[in-house]
Amino acid sequence: MWEYTDKVMDSFLHPKNVGEIKDPDGFGEEGSLACGDALKLTFKLDENGKIADAKFKTFGCASAIASASAMTEMIKGMTIEEAEKVTNKEIADKLGGLPEQKMHCSVMGMEALQTAIAYYRKGKGQESKEIQGKIVCTCFGITDIEIKKMVTENQLDTVEQVTNYCKAGGGCGGCRGEIEKIIEKIRGKKDQAKETSRPTKSKKMTNIQKIQLTQQTINEQIRPLLKNHGGDIELVDVEGNKITIALRGMCAQCRTAEFTLKDVVEAKLREFVSGDVYVVEEKTEIDPQHVHRDIGTEKK
Repeated sequence: MWEYTDKVMDSFLHPKNVGEIKDPDGFGEEGSLACGDALKLTFKLDENGKIADAKFKTFGCASAIASASAMTEMIKGMTIEEAEKVTNKEIADKLGGLPEQKMHCSVMGMEALQTAIAYYRKGKGQESKEIQGKIVCTCFGITDIEIKKMVTENQLDTVEQVTNYCKAGGGCGGCRGEIEKIIEKIRGKKDQAKETSRPTKSKKMTNIQKIQLTQQTINEQIRPLLKNHGGDIELVDVEGNKITIALRGMCAQCRTAEFTLKDVVEAKLREFVSGDVYVVEEKTEIDPQHVHRDIGTEKK
């Protein structure tokens, strides 16, 4: 269960400005149902060029609903120029903060607002500030400029944080190396200690070293990915090239567990530990009543 502030829970349970404005001046859609979050924003200006009304429709979690509600409240009474400067951090702050794993919901609100403003500018024959750049995360269509913006405005230091804020790197994971380079360039530092603490793949490791490196890889590279989807992982044993793990949380019940085991867990361990390791899963019996309780809690 996520640790939500009272403001988040109130905005989720009693959201404001739900709906859609007919013949809006601004219209923006962000996210997709396939990714699990989607938001539609519409707004109307008054005779003085200020946002008189704003409404939203969203498909998503409590954070997505709360963020959209807070954002629409914030922009009422603003000019287009003022609304254009609203950041995801300001949206999260209005809610008293969001769990780091849910910060992407505030980003979705900010991006829907920017899209709606671009729609308004285009209708007025004005140049819109279109986002340019190279697609870095093909799974979620995130560009290098968007990642740089997230890192700079929110002072992010790790790939996991970037994933929490805009989902980049949370799919296949193939772009994580490029995201790390972007972070290093912006932040102007490299974690040399982390790199030097890892034995090279060409050097034969002791079993203790392999266990330590396996646990480090799970903590830094694998667990954050699984936690984004309500899952977790536990290292059970390391015996030669055989690594035994146990999937926990939603991952233990997921029909794509075999994909997670090979294409995420084993792939990451081969990349960061050794190219010849293989992963097996320790199966545990699941109490149906316990699963029912967990699922019920997650929906809340």
